[in-house]
Amino acid sequence: MKKEKRQQDIIIKLRASEAPVSGTALSEIYHVSRQSIVQDIALLKASNYNIISTNKGYILVEPPAKQKVFKVCHTNEEIADELYTIVEAGGLVKDVFVMHKVYGKIQADLSLASREDVDAFVAGLDERKTNPLMKLTDRYHYHTVEAASDEILEFIGVKLKEKSFLVETE
Repeated sequence: MKKEKRQQDIIIKLRASEAPVSGTALSEIYHVSRQSIVQDIALLKASNYNIISTNKGYILVEPPAKQKVFKVCHTNEEIADELYTIVEAGGLVKDVFVMHKVYGKIQADLSLASREDVDAFVAGLDERKTNPLMKLTDRYHYHTVEAASDEILEFIGVKLKEKSFLVETE
C-alpha cells in the first residue's frame, strides 16, 4: 500500500473510531513500523488534520458540522427526489418537522446520509402505509440538514430551489 493511500485510510479509521487508536494497532493493520505511523501522523497534522496524540492513541478532532433548516413543499411522489437531492449534494438529513397550528412543532429524527438510507425510509413509509408528517400541514415541512461547510448547505439550497422544493422564507 502506498504511503498516501495509507494516510487516507488512517484518517478514515480515526473518523470511524469512538476511542483513541494506538500507533501499534495502526502499524499492525498496515504492516508497517510504528515509526512509519508516527511519520504518517506528523504529515497528516502538517496537512491541517487536527490529530491529538494521547497515551492511549490518536484521536481525530473535526470541526463541528454546519447546519441549516430548509422549508420545503412537494408531493408524496417527490419525497425520494427531494431527499436524494440533499444527500447527493453532501448533506445529512437529520430530521423532519412540521409546525402544526394546534400541536406546535412535531418532529421525527431521520439521519439520512445516502441513497440507501433514503430508499429504506421511503420503503418504510410504503410498507407501513403511513402518511409522512407533511400531510398534517398541506405538504409544508422542514428538514434540519447537516454538512461539512456553509458552501455545501448553500449548494443544497440551490438544488432544492431548482427543483421547486424550496419555500422562500423571510
